[in-house]
Amino acid sequence: MGAGPAGSATAALLGGAGLRVVVVDRARFPRDKPCSEFLSPEAVRILARLGVLDAIEREGGTRVAGLRIDGPRGSAMVGRFAHTLPAPFRPTGLSVSRTILDAHVLGAARAAGATVLERAAAEDLLYDRGHVAGAVVRLAGGERTTIRARVTVGADGLRSLVARRVTHRTFGAPRRIAFVAHCAHVGEGDGYARMCVSREGYAGVNPLGGGIANVAVVVPERRAGDARGRAGPFFVDELARFAPIRDRVDPGRLARDVLVTGPFAAWSSEVTGPGFALVGDAADFFDPFTGDGICAALRGAEMLAGELPEALAEPGLVGSARLAGYRALRRRTFAGKWAIERLIGFGMWAPRLFDRAVSRLARRPAMADTLVGATGEYVPARDVLNPLFLARMIV
Repeated sequence: MGAGPAGSATAALLGGAGLRVVVVDRARFPRDKPCSEFLSPEAVRILARLGVLDAIEREGGTRVAGLRIDGPRGSAMVGRFAHTLPAPFRPTGLSVSRTILDAHVLGAARAAGATVLERAAAEDLLYDRGHVAGAVVRLAGGERTTIRARVTVGADGLRSLVARRVTHRTFGAPRRIAFVAHCAHVGEGDGYARMCVSREGYAGVNPLGGGIANVAVVVPERRAGDARGRAGPFFVDELARFAPIRDRVDPGRLARDVLVTGPFAAWSSEVTGPGFALVGDAADFFDPFTGDGICAALRGAEMLAGELPEALAEPGLVGSARLAGYRALRRRTFAGKWAIERLIGFGMWAPRLFDRAVSRLARRPAMADTLVGATGEYVPARDVLNPLFLARMIV
């Protein structure tokens, strides 16, 4: 369930493997989504595998050379995809509106033979002898139907119905809320996405092309309460605190209303169980600072689609043991990413230390490149999570 990048990519890959797939989503596509709309070169690789990269770039994707980070006390660093070892799929990432990205990945699912039900809401799960066996779905016309499935994939985001029904869903710290807009009349800049950190959160600007940029402000949940009923004015007020971005963006020229999402730092106690598997934000999501949420969703889809055909090869109910391969692969692949995300996310609580690390990375460009490559999920996390690298970030 869910037709975002995680669900649609899973459906496209499973359909290509000859499996029967039904995709259910309450939205009608194309649709907007609050998101950084930033993809690392690893995410670009998966879009190429799905056969949608060229079409996305023709329609509006903008190549991004890397990430520029401004610390809370004036330091700044640049991480470049083209200079990492190992080299990425290609030397640039991609910025693209979710209206474009999601429509094309969902199109790949349709092309692979998946049945897509838009404006359809999953209301409950079906069970058979303790196994998840499908869902009760309210269709676009209001009528209800049951869809039986040997494996039900929860790709339905932060508020996943599947995750809430069959696992323990936890929202931990730090609890942050994102306010995301498209701003017009923004210069193309230097080809980098930019993040600016303060004592009370961070802001980012990501060029989408055509003078439009994705601009996001992320604040602690306790501050977000001031935005109730006034998300637009709150966004403008908060953006004013980030001079490097404020000077480049006129928040009064919105090309799209401000959208709100969060809180982050969410995870499920189990990503698989009898008859179900979770992927994307339904499985876990820590913080959007690293900008790799879409990449993690697409990589999770690859992993799940690689394991499910074997799990379904034998008849009968699909128990948890048959899904153990996905569970283990996900843990091996993402454990380092989770650690880096938490290192950065909690590091913002110590502005002096965070600024010192940014300053050190600015003097050591190869290390900055390595960090950005690791957050983009194509440089091994161990290249960052070792004592020497971590010590050189602050000494």
